[in-house]
Amino acid sequence: METHYQRSQIQEESLYYEHLKHSGELPLIGVNTYLNPKADELGQIFPSEITRATYTEKNEQISNLKDFQKTHAQTAPEALKKLKEAARNGNNIFEELMVCARVCSLGQMSRALYEVGGEYRRGI
Repeated sequence: METHYQRSQIQEESLYYEHLKHSGELPLIGVNTYLNPKADELGQIFPSEITRATYTEKNEQISNLKDFQKTHAQTAPEALKKLKEAARNGNNIFEELMVCARVCSLGQMSRALYEVGGEYRRGI
């Protein structure tokens, strides 16, 4: 335990798995194999390169998030409280997540769950 042997083993296995997945040695349907041959007909055209949002688009999304949080400032704390209670009691939290998603951002919900269950930090 003191040498963090288990943690290092998990990290090594995870890195090995990711390498196999990205190299194609480990084929995963829908992740690194099988593109739908009828994608063009269905309107599922995937860009050949990654597109990036402009700073204007990023700032607009941040502004939208702040507006959303301000609009739901009164109802979000209660929804987050119920989410935490469900997680603490070992209940299925999916229903509470669906309720929370109406008034809370993903970051708010994630933070609430981290407070209850902790957060994994990779040792470097």
